[in-house]
Amino acid sequence: MFTHTAIASLNGLEMLVYHYVIKNRDKVMYMTIRELAGAVGVSTTTVMRFCRKFNCDGYSEFRVRFKLYLEQNEPQQANSGASEIISFFKSVNNDEFDKLLDAAVDIILSSERIIFVGAGTSGALAKYGARFFSNIGKFSNHIDDPYFPVTNDMAKNALAIVLSVSGETEEILRFASQFSLHHCKVMSITSHEHSRLAKLADYNLSWHFPQTRIGGVYDITTQIPVIYILESLGRKLAKKLA
Repeated sequence: MFTHTAIASLNGLEMLVYHYVIKNRDKVMYMTIRELAGAVGVSTTTVMRFCRKFNCDGYSEFRVRFKLYLEQNEPQQANSGASEIISFFKSVNNDEFDKLLDAAVDIILSSERIIFVGAGTSGALAKYGARFFSNIGKFSNHIDDPYFPVTNDMAKNALAIVLSVSGETEEILRFASQFSLHHCKVMSITSHEHSRLAKLADYNLSWHFPQTRIGGVYDITTQIPVIYILESLGRKLAKKLA
């Protein structure tokens, strides 16, 4: 029901509805459309658009199909805290997402070297990605300083894989733009393909999670989807290099 393509078609407000539904699946089954809209803080029109993007004519049909989805796919769901992670894995466990990964691997193979880029937590994952790919046999390094100078030599025949949860961090956007100006291909891995970084990149992979911050400053958004994407790319790459 919640395919990667359908989730990717959601706008910002519709994504709020999606994450509320996933986190509160038991409640949603008994909520009216007005109650759901009020709980999320959106209009009933937004909820209707959300339903239609999952091929439902209205909210009533969505609730019926959602109930069947839960009965068929998650009969023993016990840990509601894991619901979003489980939903992510279900949305990418298909040929559609596999083809997106295959296309990304082809881009990686055509590049002489890989430069992983990120700041903060994404910087730590950039280091992990570079080591993982190097273990496979694809020369990679990482940059976790968004003010690191980009030169023609480092960008030549390279691919910059830029990691960012929001895809809106100004320093990362400026850094990615520098790679583009030096004719370096840019691949982004973000939480949503509607971000500025995703639109700037030559290729984007998204994982559709809301950003979570403490005190509006410290980002504690889960990075499990990013690790899954990096390792999936690496394993596919290893098979092609073998």
